[in-house]
Amino acid sequence: MIKIIDISNRKHAEDVLNVQLPSYKVEAEIIGSYEIPPLKDTVYTMQHCEETFIGYYENEQLCGAISIKVVDEEVDIHRLIVHPNHFRKGIAQMLLNFIESTFKVETIKVSTGSKNAPAISFYKKNGFINIKEIMVKEQLSITLFEKKL
Repeated sequence: MIKIIDISNRKHAEDVLNVQLPSYKVEAEIIGSYEIPPLKDTVYTMQHCEETFIGYYENEQLCGAISIKVVDEEVDIHRLIVHPNHFRKGIAQMLLNFIESTFKVETIKVSTGSKNAPAISFYKKNGFINIKEIMVKEQLSITLFEKKL
C-alpha cells in the first residue's frame, strides 16, 4: 500500500530514517563515499526538510519511501529509498509511478551519485535524461536527471 507519511509524527520520521540510513549506506558503498548528506539526517532534520514523504508499506511496515518538493510545474525528487531487505521487489518503481500519476506537472527532476549505476539505470529506464554532472569534491560527483511529462 502506498500512502502519504505524516513526517511531523516522530514515530513516522523514525520509520523513514530506519529505511533511509541502510538504503543510503548501500549507495555510499557503491559510490565509494560516505559523505552523502542523507546519512547525516536525524529525526529533527527529517521533520524540518519541508518535503512531502510518501511510503510503500507491506503489512503496516514501511519498506520504501519517496520524498518530493513540488514547485510550479516541477516535482523535485529528494529521496527515493528502499530498505535493502526489500530490494528487487519493484518498490522504487511503484513509488515513482505513483508520483507520475498523482502529480500533474510538466517536469520531474532527480539527482544521484554519478557512480550509482543501479540508480542511473533505473532513471534512464524510466525516461529520465542526464542533464549535467556536478563535481562535489574529488572522486565524488552528482548527476542531475530530468523527465518531461
